[in-house]
Amino acid sequence: MSELITKHGGYRSLKSFQVAQLVYDLTVRFCDRYVDRFSRTKDQMVQAARSGVQNIAEGSQASATSKKTELKLTQVARASLEELKLDYEDFLRQHDLERWQRDNPLRQSLIDCRCKTADEVGRWIVETVKGCGKGVGKEVLLQKTYPEFSANAALVLITVACALLDRQVEALARNFEKEGGFTERLYRVRTQKRRG
Repeated sequence: MSELITKHGGYRSLKSFQVAQLVYDLTVRFCDRYVDRFSRTKDQMVQAARSGVQNIAEGSQASATSKKTELKLTQVARASLEELKLDYEDFLRQHDLERWQRDNPLRQSLIDCRCKTADEVGRWIVETVKGCGKGVGKEVLLQKTYPEFSANAALVLITVACALLDRQVEALARNFEKEGGFTERLYRVRTQKRRG
């Protein structure tokens, strides 16, 4: 790779991408199960989750020639996940379900599991509901408990993805400030060629 075109892509190895993709997969399942299929909210939630993933990938790929674009698209990914977070919070509020507070041990329990797939998150939810002694009827489980745990699990993972993206944006901004972007690299390469 030349000095002019820096290493780029590699988004699949970014933790922010991996968690955002997990959030996307969870959101598709959540919406299929708990959001009316004719509701505009369903489409918006899925699109916000998708945007979180796609903009990380697009920004990473664009970084070869535009650090500014990479920074902007990473911020768009972060904003999309914030929008999705509000949708999950609205779901909990509108269905009179509990939203886990920051100090709720279930949040850390899920984070500590380091789930990589929606299936793993689903298994965590089922096992956690059993372990919490929620001795309630099947109807309450289906109408209240599982939707509450599912929405909160998504919120926990969105929070993780947003924290990772915040750190990523800070690092990108510092790097851009220090190294510049494509225009600065172009100038350095041309100057070196003239001298050499």
